[in-house]
Amino acid sequence: MEGKKIIAVTNRKLCTRPFLKVMEELAEKDLKTIVLREKDLTEEEYEILARRCMEICDRTGANLTLHNFVPAARKLGIKRIHLPYPVFLKEAGNLKDFDLVSTSIHKPEEARMAQDLGADFVFAGHIFETDCKKGLAPRGLDFLKQVLDAVEIPVYGIGGIHENNYQEVLDTGAEGVCMMSEFML
Repeated sequence: MEGKKIIAVTNRKLCTRPFLKVMEELAEKDLKTIVLREKDLTEEEYEILARRCMEICDRTGANLTLHNFVPAARKLGIKRIHLPYPVFLKEAGNLKDFDLVSTSIHKPEEARMAQDLGADFVFAGHIFETDCKKGLAPRGLDFLKQVLDAVEIPVYGIGGIHENNYQEVLDTGAEGVCMMSEFML
């Protein structure tokens, strides 16, 4: 399963094989982008890993989006950044040097604010039950429709999305889906 409507989000802790091998496989797919989302790393560790992933993506022509660490993205010359919503709010207005800026939202109001502050698109979630958000009830497809009604920028559903339910997300009018576990195994 691949295509420009799909964003891969990494979590190397879910990998059952070497992470850079998984990155090589992702980079060979026709995805919108790969978001390097490795939350447990320090900025220095993240930058080292990002450099390796950038080399892989440069070889294949895949798009790489960095997560959270704006200085690392600038240092490496990566022009796509995805930020947690609180970080996005703090950095908004200081991201003009990026080609694409996105953020994760959990309320329609956050999506509107992100749009007003210049986000190019948002991840809205979590849509379905997921191990990444154990114990938290999913927001569901109705939530996703509310987000879509609130903004004009593209919206990507995230959370518990896999090959058996991604079409349900697309059927809401979402621009696409974000998938993690499906790609990390």
